[in-house]
Amino acid sequence: MSFGFPWGLLALGALVPLVAAYFLRRKQKPVVVSALFLWRTPRPRAEAGPRWERFTREVSLLLEVLALIAAALYLADIRLGEKAQVRHLVLVVDGSLSMSARGPEGVTVLELARREVARRVEQASATHVTLLASGASPRVLAGPEAEPSRALAALESFEARGADHDPLPTLLWAQELAGPGAQVAFFTDAAPTEGLVLPGLVRWTALGAPHDNVALISALRKDEGGTATVTLRVARFGAGPESVSVRMRALPGPDAKQGTERVEQVALTGAEATTVRFTFQNAGDVEVSLPDDALPDDGRALLRASPARPVAVSLAQGLGGLERDAVERFLKASPEMVRGAETGEPLLIGPRGTDAKVTLGSTGKLRTFVGPFFTDKGHPLLDDVQLAGVRWSAGENPPGRPIVTAGDAVLVSEDDEGRIHLNVDLARSNVQRVSAWPVLMSNLVREARRSREGFARRQLTLGEPLQVVTLPGKRYALVGPEGNRPVFGAGAVSLPPPMVLGRYVLERDGDAVDTAEVLSLDARESELRGRGSVDVAAREAGAEDERTKTSDRARWPLVILLLALVGDFYVTRRAS
Repeated sequence: MSFGFPWGLLALGALVPLVAAYFLRRKQKPVVVSALFLWRTPRPRAEAGPRWERFTREVSLLLEVLALIAAALYLADIRLGEKAQVRHLVLVVDGSLSMSARGPEGVTVLELARREVARRVEQASATHVTLLASGASPRVLAGPEAEPSRALAALESFEARGADHDPLPTLLWAQELAGPGAQVAFFTDAAPTEGLVLPGLVRWTALGAPHDNVALISALRKDEGGTATVTLRVARFGAGPESVSVRMRALPGPDAKQGTERVEQVALTGAEATTVRFTFQNAGDVEVSLPDDALPDDGRALLRASPARPVAVSLAQGLGGLERDAVERFLKASPEMVRGAETGEPLLIGPRGTDAKVTLGSTGKLRTFVGPFFTDKGHPLLDDVQLAGVRWSAGENPPGRPIVTAGDAVLVSEDDEGRIHLNVDLARSNVQRVSAWPVLMSNLVREARRSREGFARRQLTLGEPLQVVTLPGKRYALVGPEGNRPVFGAGAVSLPPPMVLGRYVLERDGDAVDTAEVLSLDARESELRGRGSVDVAAREAGAEDERTKTSDRARWPLVILLLALVGDFYVTRRAS
């Protein structure tokens, strides 16, 4: 017998006042009565005041003493028998998509890993298991130090759908959880790459096999008006078929009563991928699939409708006539822009000195420049903007960080609040009549669209981070196959890459704002010819993680405590 917390035995000190309470009687106030026959059990000795005397409730005292001893034993964490020996195993399973590849009998590599993990746990007589899944963002499937049954159950429900990644960070983390001198087992489908230096206490077990495979390595959709253009890239890895059937099923869109189904035969020649393009009218979601092979998941893609969100462009009062005409000509040539739209924050273009998002005009003494112009080439506003042959007249320098300069004059700047200032007098310039003007305005609209609430991109592949834009003062959550998790931050926020394929919804205060689809398109995971089976032992002999660990606190003292209290209640109630 031993105690996990001997200080709990101090509770036995309560026995002293308990026993004293049964012997020490309180002085009773004398009561004058006419006769004693009115009293059922007269006790004349109680009138003499406090003194020690023999008590009459022995059973009640014994039950209360028993209850107090049971409580002290529970607080002291009493243990009977020998201490338990704990054998702790730390296991890591590869979370890459290639682990879902099927062998000739239809058994996936992940299923083989499940069987091997169960065999290792039984062979080691493990009492505690820590199970990790490797990936771009490693995660704990069970543990730390979970029961073996819970760990095996978590592995049964785990699906390997991740992108290609470096497993070394996960293995280093697993070694920290295992403790000094303990080995870690890693289960994957390929041998270690040449030059990879593994930790000395890691045992690498590969359970894969080489396969030929045909896969989608890229799938894009672009919606313009009622036309959806789908661009696919199909690749063959190994000695596969010379051609493959691509099946596409377009669900009906908002203005269509029925969908469209199409099957195209795509020729696969050489080692390069084949690009095919299809168009659909008034189509909703488009499902793309290839015939099943060793890895069916990389032959399917769901392309959801993602029309470009129009940007509301508004012109502020006070804008000059030439400036207004130049902006309106650009808007007429860009049907995807919607001037004065009621939804979304508008892109306000106003005169110099206002709070507009884009200010256009100049003040003060004017100077004309024909070059050379110095630009911040890394700024997205200047993508493809060519200023050769431009005559630019500017006035006083605007506030903010310079983007385009000529000598000591600042022609374009951006302030701390993100406002763009175009320091130009269109009456004496020709910038509005050359190709630089529509490109510059298109970049302005594009950046305004990127700053709008929602996902920056609605179609992503495995391993890509989710880029979202949120509004300050609002509560956001990302809802997807992995569950519901909050989104912290305002403005442009980069979220970790999703670990599971499927649809992700950005919600603001419970309302859906935007959606994005994560596809399983990874050429490195579709390349199955280099997979194989190998067991690389750890370079260092690890000590067995066997140590003494206390079992859970015993519950039987609580049962005795409860029975003693119930018995005492019954005895005292009966006596009264």
